[in-house]
Amino acid sequence: MGLLLKASVAIDGSKFKAVNNRDKNFTSAKIERRRKQLEESVSRYLSQLDTADLQDPSETLALKKVRIKEKLEKLKSEMAKLDAIEKQVLASPDQQISLTDPDSRSMATSGRGSGVVGYNVQVAVDTENHLIVTHEVTNVGSDRAQLANSAQAAKAALDVEKLEAVADRGYFNGVEILACEQVGITVTLPKPMTSSAKSEGRFGKQDFVYLADENVYRCPAGEKLKYRYTNEEHGQTLHRYWTDACRTCPLKAQCTTGRERRITRWEHEEVVEAVQERLDKNPEAMRTRRETVEHPFGTMKMRMGATHFLMKTLPKVATEMALHVLAYNLTRVLNIVGVKPIMAAVRA
Repeated sequence: MGLLLKASVAIDGSKFKAVNNRDKNFTSAKIERRRKQLEESVSRYLSQLDTADLQDPSETLALKKVRIKEKLEKLKSEMAKLDAIEKQVLASPDQQISLTDPDSRSMATSGRGSGVVGYNVQVAVDTENHLIVTHEVTNVGSDRAQLANSAQAAKAALDVEKLEAVADRGYFNGVEILACEQVGITVTLPKPMTSSAKSEGRFGKQDFVYLADENVYRCPAGEKLKYRYTNEEHGQTLHRYWTDACRTCPLKAQCTTGRERRITRWEHEEVVEAVQERLDKNPEAMRTRRETVEHPFGTMKMRMGATHFLMKTLPKVATEMALHVLAYNLTRVLNIVGVKPIMAAVRA
């Protein structure tokens, strides 16, 4: 129907609640907090028993002691259950279990200190008409390893040679960006500012300019950091650069607390640098992303209600999500072209 002619998508993920109460989800940290609460309760009841023993015996005190002992027995039972759950958590690959929906996971959300037990739904949305091109339900809370998979699925769905994709900083991952670049997907997204030097008031890596023809970095003081050696960390080949001029540099206090400032460069750093250049040339890309992906997520969550998913386990939840995506896309197309054109297209 000509509604997906532009090979451009916005990629994002959103957390959807599962049929699993927070109290039915356990991690090592939650177990430790719960155990501490139980131990404090036990200490409080034991103290109450000691106080009762020092008082004059009476029928009321005797009943009180019975009630306290019953509560202590209940706490003892809860401690035993907690020990059994802890064994399950430690045996789990991601050190987490959910009792109602075993595939759901506790995930952080955008609100500070908030979270949800549920699923992370990934979507690639057409930037022109806001149709969902492709989606996937995952139970991984982070988006960092989702970019290439979502972008490649969108490229296949649109059946195009080249695709433009925009995402937020949560997807920034050099390996994922490279994987997209290698299959004809041009990605635009901001790089997270995670430099401890910058946050502490010193020069960040972005203040150093790479000179490709010389294979050196130029520092804010004008000195050149030469290539020294290459090593491998976490499967990535990294080049190291530094200069001996740091020792007498008047800007050293603004640059490093060590003997010299060292810069690390990934072997495919030019791919990451190209992403930043694209964003610098088109800063409106982030607004386009926000306006594109928030529409379908907001619409679907409103329709699903406060409980979100009704099914349990990943395969069934994925089916439920597919139906919601289908309903959203059909409604969207009806709003764009009207009933008669879409019915004609169905008959054709």
